[in-house]
Amino acid sequence: MSEDANTVPAPAKKWEIPIFVFFREARHVFKRDELGMEILRIAFPAALALAADPIASLIDTAFIGHLGPVEIAAVGVSIAIFNQASKVTIFPLVSITTSFVAEENTVKRINDEHQKNEELEKGMSSKSISTSENRKDEADQENESKTNKCKSLEASGSSNPKNEETKNERRRNIPSASTALALGVVLGLLQTIFLVFLAKPFLSVMGVKSGSPMLEPAQKYLTIRSLGAPAVLLSLSMQGVFRGFKDTKTPLYATVAGDLMNIILDPIFIFVCRLGVSGAAIAHVLSQYLITLILLIQLMKQVYLLPPSLKDLQFSKFLKNGFYLLARVIAATICVTLAASMAARLGPNPMAAFQICLQVWMTSSLLADGLAVAGQAILACAFAEKDYQKATAAAARVLQMGFVLGLGLAVFVGVGLQFGSGIFSKDKNVIHMIAIGVPFVAATQPINSLAFVFDGVNFGASDFAYSAYSMVLVSIVSIGSLFMLSKSNGFVGIWLALTIYMGLRTFAGFWRMGTGTGPWQFLKGRVSSPNK
Repeated sequence: MSEDANTVPAPAKKWEIPIFVFFREARHVFKRDELGMEILRIAFPAALALAADPIASLIDTAFIGHLGPVEIAAVGVSIAIFNQASKVTIFPLVSITTSFVAEENTVKRINDEHQKNEELEKGMSSKSISTSENRKDEADQENESKTNKCKSLEASGSSNPKNEETKNERRRNIPSASTALALGVVLGLLQTIFLVFLAKPFLSVMGVKSGSPMLEPAQKYLTIRSLGAPAVLLSLSMQGVFRGFKDTKTPLYATVAGDLMNIILDPIFIFVCRLGVSGAAIAHVLSQYLITLILLIQLMKQVYLLPPSLKDLQFSKFLKNGFYLLARVIAATICVTLAASMAARLGPNPMAAFQICLQVWMTSSLLADGLAVAGQAILACAFAEKDYQKATAAAARVLQMGFVLGLGLAVFVGVGLQFGSGIFSKDKNVIHMIAIGVPFVAATQPINSLAFVFDGVNFGASDFAYSAYSMVLVSIVSIGSLFMLSKSNGFVGIWLALTIYMGLRTFAGFWRMGTGTGPWQFLKGRVSSPNK
């Protein structure tokens, strides 16, 4: 890379006030230029991969539902426990891996380019000296080549060292990738042990007590499903590595293959083999190991799984930033869980309506998450290159795309819930409560999209500490508003509090970048590298 690419470009005078960067070239938000196409190439497959699992889970639920209400309820509780245990480790691991791999891969590429340029310069200087000597030896080499022609042809039939050398050159040593895989395996094994031996106490906490008809099927499903935890954690850590390489197609293909296998095996194990909920769990576990196998085979073609030395592993770096994101996940989970608890206290109809609205509210964010993944990968590379112009342009573009996407989702979700709420329930009281929640679910879509994209922007800048601290502060304010508003306004108050929660998350993102603080200091014209 040239020296110009490594220097901090002076921001255009028009954008010296950092907050104006959000409106940068807003008219060209969907321009099909190099940056726009790069964002879409990453975001679209990422969004599809994120949507594949919920769709497969819906089909999975439909098969289990034919076993009876006890079985579907038991599996629902078990899945809630498994997902909650996984969420605590998955989100920090994947987010950190994406940023660190993107940074490390970019730095390695820059160093390799510098080394090649130096070798070329040395080669050019020595070429003139060796030219005369080469001419002298040409005749001897020609005779020797004729003599050895047959031998070389025979040797080429048995092996091709050049191809082997090229194949090895393609593989890279990325210590952060090796660290992520090691942590994925360890955390997965710990989660398996944790859930297998504590399945019954966890189910009891969730209300499935001894003597409940749900206890046996719930314990069976959770125990078997827990055996797939190492595959889940390992596959998701590898997805983080591929995202760091800006490759979201490979995880998409692997996820679709695994989900198709799950859908095919479900009716076979559940009904043909008569394994019931155990069959559903076995099908899901096998599908997760298939996803892991596909990703592992593809990753081995690109990186060395083991670093040259154990000292190269970056456990301290991962754990430090992992604890930041762990605090962030816990803070966010508490807010949503508390909102659901408040809704449950209002009665079965408000709770049913809240659950339907919440699922639509969260599911519609999958497309925005695709943009967040794209923003994170591109920004991590740009910051590693110290290409601040590209970092600014990429951040502005994904945020503008996220806002426009949110506007589209607002219309789609609003109309869809208003006229399609009967799909989720036939109860008139529940439908009436859904209608009350529709304005909040629809109107907050632009805010939600911006909040999720800002997550990707902050992670791409490796601003993990700010992400954690700001989320904890946002949660404290939101929890206070939940208690006050739910008490005074009931169902509407809960949704007002959730609107405040997402609004504050978005404001935290605007504040960091709009004030030009932390890794965004360069927006105020300061020549300083971003804080890592």
